[in-house]
Amino acid sequence: MVFSSTVFMFWFLPIVLLVYFIIPRSIKNLWLLVASLFFYAWGEPTYVWLMIFSIIMNYFFGLAVDKNREKKAKIKWIMVAMVCSNLFILGIFKYTNFIAENIEKLTGLTIDVPVIPLPIGISFFTFHALSYVIDVYRGERKVQKNPLNLALYITMFPQLVAGPIVRYQTVANELNKRTESLELIFYGIKRFIIGLAKKMLLANNFGLIADQIFAQSPDQMTTGMAWIGILSYSLQIFFDFAGYSDMAIGLGKMFGFHFLENFNYPYISRSVAEFWRRWHISLGTWFRDYLYIPLGGNRGSNYETYRNLFIVWLATGIWHGASWTFIAWGLYYGFWIAVERAGFGKLISALPKIIQHAYALIIVIVGWVFFRSETFTYAFDYIKTMFAFNGTGLWNASNNFYVSEYGILFIIAVIAATPIGKIVAHKIGDWLISKNRITYFGFQLGEAGWYCLLLLISLSYVVASTFNPFIYFKF
Repeated sequence: MVFSSTVFMFWFLPIVLLVYFIIPRSIKNLWLLVASLFFYAWGEPTYVWLMIFSIIMNYFFGLAVDKNREKKAKIKWIMVAMVCSNLFILGIFKYTNFIAENIEKLTGLTIDVPVIPLPIGISFFTFHALSYVIDVYRGERKVQKNPLNLALYITMFPQLVAGPIVRYQTVANELNKRTESLELIFYGIKRFIIGLAKKMLLANNFGLIADQIFAQSPDQMTTGMAWIGILSYSLQIFFDFAGYSDMAIGLGKMFGFHFLENFNYPYISRSVAEFWRRWHISLGTWFRDYLYIPLGGNRGSNYETYRNLFIVWLATGIWHGASWTFIAWGLYYGFWIAVERAGFGKLISALPKIIQHAYALIIVIVGWVFFRSETFTYAFDYIKTMFAFNGTGLWNASNNFYVSEYGILFIIAVIAATPIGKIVAHKIGDWLISKNRITYFGFQLGEAGWYCLLLLISLSYVVASTFNPFIYFKF
């Protein structure tokens, strides 16, 4: 089930909210757990058992860690077993076919491995489980004795299949005690509407453009077409994932949970390192706190620091998918962040801001080519076309079609991807409020009209569209 579907919007969410607010507090978590399992089973009934097994396994790992906290040698082996068990499950379902294919190519052997479907959101719920046990091991949060509460943390439907990666310590207290209010509900509704609009009005339209252009051979498109395609994909993946994060944060607020922000205008960055402090913040901080710092971070020699960086970025690429292009994409960022750390970042920071922005955007956009492409051949040919090395020409009439049809949408999207969009929205909101100062639970009547209009337009696209999953569902 996806947020941007009629089933979710008109049936699932209203029923879950209605029941949640009329039942006793003592069974609210149980209701959310049942709803979350149903939410997952709607789209992935076969692998609900896998998620339940992961919950049970990590529940007992958490108890074992808490019981043996003073036994240094034993607890170390418990943690090794916990990490290996979780990564083994993730590896079996996400990487078995990839590994088998590469062994066949290298050795010429035929390995009879059945095609293993990828369970939706397995990377996310695995990282949630790891977060729980590690936080208990570090003493940052107490062990969860109630298995239903742990199950709710891992399966909570707002963040179950595409993030953000909500660390256990972020919501541990709210699993046991939280406050719901009309103010939070209405804030959550506003945040959900904003995310839905990003998905339906912006991401999906740019996805159509990107799909059309990336379906072509790079040696048959102009330089202008290549740039239109990759700019469309850059905007699509941002509004798709940021929109999902907005909806997840909004849904969490409705039920009294406070999820951390996952995006902070990444396309205004002036360095690659800054981009990754602003993009998919929950993943970046997860790898920083649970992998980079335990490896030693930047506390050792230069060699050890750069080694740790490349391990983290190799893991980031692998996490995103079983493909050499994803691995290359991760190492690509590891290279640039290492280069910036080695001194190039200081040189860039001394240049005019517009050059810094241009540098960061070009690096990021080229990176998206690898992320979007299925093969290295396609990626390199596409990049050559982008920079006019394919001899296919700079512009033609086909490019004019996209400019005329989608030019205004590009302008709106670029503004919305920067703080300028927020400033404009606040100005509009202030103007609407000035026209009618009557306030109900954080909603001014004029502002409410604006959100209702945005919701109606977005819902019209939801009703008219076919299945439109979020990009990060496949991770």
